[in-house]
Amino acid sequence: MSSPLIPTETLTYGTELNAVYAIARIVAETFDTEAGLDAVFRLARTIFIFDTVALYLENEESEELEPSYARALGRGRSREEGLTWGEPAAQEAFRSGQTILRKEDAGPSVKERDRRRDYLGLPLLVGGRTVGSLVFGRFGGPSYPAEHIRLAEFVAWHVGQLLENRRLSRRVANLEAQRELTRMQDEFISTISHELRTPLGFIKGYVTTLMREDTTWDEVRRKEFLEIIDDEADRLRELIDNLLDSSRLDSGTLSMTLELTRIAPVIRASVHRIKGAHPKIPIEVNLPDDLPVMQIDSTRIAQVIDNFLNNASKYAAGSPITITAGKHAGKVRISVKDEGPGIPAEHTSHLFERFYRVPGSSNTRGTGLGLYISRKIIEAHGGEIGVKSTMGEGTIFYFDLPVTDFDETEAGGKT
Repeated sequence: MSSPLIPTETLTYGTELNAVYAIARIVAETFDTEAGLDAVFRLARTIFIFDTVALYLENEESEELEPSYARALGRGRSREEGLTWGEPAAQEAFRSGQTILRKEDAGPSVKERDRRRDYLGLPLLVGGRTVGSLVFGRFGGPSYPAEHIRLAEFVAWHVGQLLENRRLSRRVANLEAQRELTRMQDEFISTISHELRTPLGFIKGYVTTLMREDTTWDEVRRKEFLEIIDDEADRLRELIDNLLDSSRLDSGTLSMTLELTRIAPVIRASVHRIKGAHPKIPIEVNLPDDLPVMQIDSTRIAQVIDNFLNNASKYAAGSPITITAGKHAGKVRISVKDEGPGIPAEHTSHLFERFYRVPGSSNTRGTGLGLYISRKIIEAHGGEIGVKSTMGEGTIFYFDLPVTDFDETEAGGKT
């Protein structure tokens, strides 16, 4: 629909004509609807006089008009801007689809000229249908002349275009969000399918091999096959546990049991586990004697440390690993350092996002859930998690936990 024309006799060249062009430009270029409305109405008041303006839009569920925007720009500016002015004119313009001029008397409680109220109601069209109405209010006269009504219709048309821009922008945003959601779902299904299929493939293959009746396996070979099956079953359980933890963390249903605990034994237990799985990895442990008692869920904190150590063993294979703990600024920092290839800077800020994996790491098995879960666990403890990496020198994953003063005897058996 083309913009309504304004007869040249309505405008005088100069300020008025510039204002009209400026309104059209604002509508074409502005994506912030409220800021655009503010600018349009400020300009509109330079070409015809009004004291208040109110925008009413149809509620799609109730099919009733509701105030959406209101400003007082002249008389009544000191009044609350959220007031709904000229609602009868808004209702009539909306239902008739025509410009409506209503004259109202505010009653004897309002003194002098302000008692007289003239409301100009104009229907708003978006996408070819009436979606609301715009009302200009003028207190104390004079009445709206024909040329001002024409200017108001011009402004109303452009306000409709501004609302149409908002509608289209939201539609595009929704389509993009749906497209992104579909992409993430496809990637999730692909990743999880691959990760589930791999251990299942190993388990199925080695079980089938052991069940063959045409071959006899010696005890050493049988034990080797069973160990592989056991490892892959553990891998499958870990994957399922991570998926469940991720879902519970997102829904806020993953419980934390915070107890007074000495952190050093938790760290040593994680180191013992990683050495059991990878006995050839050199691990250096630096733990001061004065580490405080902390209120933590030791099982979940151990899960974070295990994840850091496992990542170092996978992505910096063969590299020495150093795990360090220490107090600073009222917190305890625990860090795991490797001397591997490092992580490109453009990826470090994404490492703790769900399902994120550094491109090129596809040869190393993983779902991109471990660091995401670790971040959620540390945040649930009121702590912070982070990473520092230098290409060619290695990577440090760390987390900080707040320290609270406790009587160490309260730590009980958590040693």
